[in-house]
Amino acid sequence: MKPVFTGLGIAIATLIVAIIIAIVIFLHGSAPQLDGTIKLAGLSAPVTVTRDNLGVPSVTAANRVDVARVIGYLHGQDRFFQMDLMRRLAAGELAALVGPGAVKFDVRHRLFRLRAVAREVLARATPEERAEIQAYEDGVNEGLAALKSRPFEYAILRQRPQPWAPEDSVLVIFAMYFDLQDAYDRRASDLALMRDTLPKPLFDFLAAQGTQWDAPIIGPPDATPPIPSSDLVDIRRWPRADFQDIADVPPIEHALIGSNNFAVDAAHSADGHAILANDMHLGLAVPNIWYRAQFNYRAADGTLVSATGVTLPGLPIIVAGSNGHVAWGFTNSYGNWVALVNLHLKAGDPDEYLTNAGWRAFTHHQEVIQVAGHKSVSMEVTDTLWGPVIGKDHDGVLRAVHWVAADPTATNAELGDMVDAQNIQQAMAIANRAGIPEQNFLVADSAGHIAWTIAGKIPIRSGYDPDFPAYWDTAGVGWSDWLAPNQYPRIVDPPGGRLWTANARVVNGEMLDQIGNGGYDLGARAQQIRNDLLVRDKFTPADMLAIELDDRALFLAGWRGLLLQLLTLPSLENHPQRAQFLRYVQDWGGQAAVDSVGYRLVRSFRNHVDAVVFSALTAPCKKLDPNFDYGVLSQREGPLWAMVTQQPANLLDPEYKTWNALLLAAVDQVIKDLWVPDSGLATRTWGERNIVRIRQPLSRGLPFLSRWLDMAPVELPGDSNMPRVQGVGFGASERMDVEPADLSKGIFEMPTGQSGYPFSAYYRNSEPAWERGVPTGFLPGAAQHRLVFQPAD
Repeated sequence: MKPVFTGLGIAIATLIVAIIIAIVIFLHGSAPQLDGTIKLAGLSAPVTVTRDNLGVPSVTAANRVDVARVIGYLHGQDRFFQMDLMRRLAAGELAALVGPGAVKFDVRHRLFRLRAVAREVLARATPEERAEIQAYEDGVNEGLAALKSRPFEYAILRQRPQPWAPEDSVLVIFAMYFDLQDAYDRRASDLALMRDTLPKPLFDFLAAQGTQWDAPIIGPPDATPPIPSSDLVDIRRWPRADFQDIADVPPIEHALIGSNNFAVDAAHSADGHAILANDMHLGLAVPNIWYRAQFNYRAADGTLVSATGVTLPGLPIIVAGSNGHVAWGFTNSYGNWVALVNLHLKAGDPDEYLTNAGWRAFTHHQEVIQVAGHKSVSMEVTDTLWGPVIGKDHDGVLRAVHWVAADPTATNAELGDMVDAQNIQQAMAIANRAGIPEQNFLVADSAGHIAWTIAGKIPIRSGYDPDFPAYWDTAGVGWSDWLAPNQYPRIVDPPGGRLWTANARVVNGEMLDQIGNGGYDLGARAQQIRNDLLVRDKFTPADMLAIELDDRALFLAGWRGLLLQLLTLPSLENHPQRAQFLRYVQDWGGQAAVDSVGYRLVRSFRNHVDAVVFSALTAPCKKLDPNFDYGVLSQREGPLWAMVTQQPANLLDPEYKTWNALLLAAVDQVIKDLWVPDSGLATRTWGERNIVRIRQPLSRGLPFLSRWLDMAPVELPGDSNMPRVQGVGFGASERMDVEPADLSKGIFEMPTGQSGYPFSAYYRNSEPAWERGVPTGFLPGAAQHRLVFQPAD
């Protein structure tokens, strides 16, 4: 029998080898073409694409439409699955690709019916814009079709990729709206719940508009409101039932916020050239959201255009970068770009609602969500003239949501014109006309000037407080139009020669009223960047990169001081674990460094105190709405610091006799959470907590593929409230430091790599420099591959 088993083993081994070979052949069939000649229909002239050692393509063409066609081809081969996810995310069509697990997600997004809106946006585009988008669509589909086998993700999902359509490029813009804005305006809803539930003096105190950390470019910091007296508020008298669900509340890790951009003018540059720095922080994934490229072509007037930067797969434009005349970049503005509209319903006819022109019937749409491998799911969308109905508030009032993204007049492709801008004035004009998620736009030009403005549409609001839901059924209440570009807030060549934004408040007065407040980030990061810019007079691109990588824990320094005051000899007596805790706090190093135990302890202490204090103060809100989140109070650090330093008994959680008892309990809880029996706190470094995992979407559901698809997990420095914002799955999607007058000195870094094809040399080779913060060149390097596109006969 032995020969039989031997023969069977050989047969099985042969079959396994054959399967492996077949898989390898299949996977290599989806490899993008890097060299040779390709016939491409629709080109007006030959186009050359060279790639450098990082896979960055330089596209040289006769005109912009030919560039769009070829970059579409490259995107279609390198990044189609990423593009597909983005269009489906925006349209609420993910379940058709990945199955029932995405249905709830699709329901939330399908509510806005953005595929229909995208078609309206496209219908409003200029003939030139439509020609460019059509050329891009054709290029994407040609590139996808030229692959010998479908991208591997579709084989795993047992799906076929669906062709790209022109409106899909608009949906990619909408995907960015979803990423950068809260379409449901949870902030306004939770603030209204607090306003209606808490005593007014307490609400006014907690809902501070700013803090001592504010660092606007224009205007002073906002003072933290005074602590309300016990005559006005005393939570110790609240019903005990209000606190029954907050015992042992864990700290909430709220989503990180982290984009930075800053600039210095010619007078503050070491070589007399203005410099722009931009590091847009987003959720990190494989492949990276951006695709680097250089576009070279001649404009209609014969002018040579050469623009380098990042494209967003799905669109044929340079999103951020430089053309040698201007350099531009973005941070999310966190203005007021969405509104909750309360509805009066007609008595006896709940299918009508009141408008300023009288009663109007709701519009009903039946939407069908396709689900891979399962029956489709139907949903009804109830629409108003302002937007879809999203449900009722805590008082049972029906609400609709009015969101800029759902208005077809708010989105366009005009950002693509930035490659033609010659100076900051032209760049700002383009930014103000652009139809994108509203951003802080910073620009520097080759003449040494710098400027800030808002990119994207700004609504004109009147008759209501934009921080809260409101009825819009009275004349003069609501959004009336878009602000004219010549009325946009702008800062041009400030006297100090420096500009900075970091998702916090930038201006005050009328300009702030125009932008609104959609939940600005705490100003600590902006203040640290501003101060970094003020400590020296002259800068180089490398100096700007050093600011982007600044991981000093200035924000937590006060909390460390509080711990040093708290942990005195009496508090340490018979508490050896507290004594060890104190030693690490004393030696914390002052940075979010991977080997720092003390940084992690201080951070954990602060977050635990935050959770205990605000859970108690907002307990009545949580009781009314279990989904309430005190994180809506983005400026709560001011009130929190006032409370822990002034220690008002009337605002103390009744579970504790004194504020010091609360603080010591927080220390003990951190010790309990982190203590290891054999080593105590010695191994509980920040790096152990901040292990960055950049994952390919499919590996989340198929973890055995992680080894091949994901970046290797790595401990990285950085955290929130410092320039180097770094979380487990969040961080700098790029770092760019550029002098438009001399791009050869520019610096660029980004995570992962250019290609979404796992066997590509460019799948992960950008990652090491990004992890270490090692400068790599902004301009593409020497050509290693050459691909020529010839017009098809």
